Amino acid sequence: MAPQVVSSPFLKPFFLKTPLSTARSRHQRRHTLPASEFRNLTPQDAISVFEIEREAFVSVSGECPLTLDEVLSFLGQCPELSLGWFEEGQLVAFIIGSGWDKEKLEQEALNTHVPGSPTVHIHVLSVHRHCRQQGKGSILLWRYLQYLRCLPGLRRALLVCEEFLVPFYQKAGFKEKGQSAISVGALAFREMEYQLGGLAYARRNSGC
Repeated sequence: MAPQVVSSPFLKPFFLKTPLSTARSRHQRRHTLPASEFRNLTPQDAISVFEIEREAFVSVSGECPLTLDEVLSFLGQCPELSLGWFEEGQLVAFIIGSGWDKEKLEQEALNTHVPGSPTVHIHVLSVHRHCRQQGKGSILLWRYLQYLRCLPGLRRALLVCEEFLVPFYQKAGFKEKGQSAISVGALAFREMEYQLGGLAYARRNSGC
């Protein structure tokens, strides 16, 4: 079965403001990459994804949210539930999600994709170390959530995070649902939920 192809205004390339000298040099070249582009990830992006994830998480918690095999699995099964931010063709930030069909996340959700389900489980949001402290995580999360509104049948997004990240996700519109049933080693998590509002809302408000 071929991966779902989605047309969304939140996946279109856009160009950041650049110094005049840079703009002129780019204008002189016939073939250039978009200064900044958002698109779904593919299995070909898996190595770049894993390298960014490993650098971001192993030094903090000693654990990667997803192994390389799991990254490959999710990007093969549900690439439409991922979003990567590329600058000059290089991956600088990404989100990977999968489908889930229960009210709350359970341990098995860490490596499971349920096709056709109304809930997206956001496994990981990560930003390249050279691009942190620039607001990229917040921007990518906002675009991802608006993009999900364009996908038929989706009603909400769930994720788990450590306590110190709860305010970050609350600012993005997530609501805290309490202690999660998921644990990784000694780490405990809070479960967060975001209501997507339905496809009709998306079409009226996001240009889908």
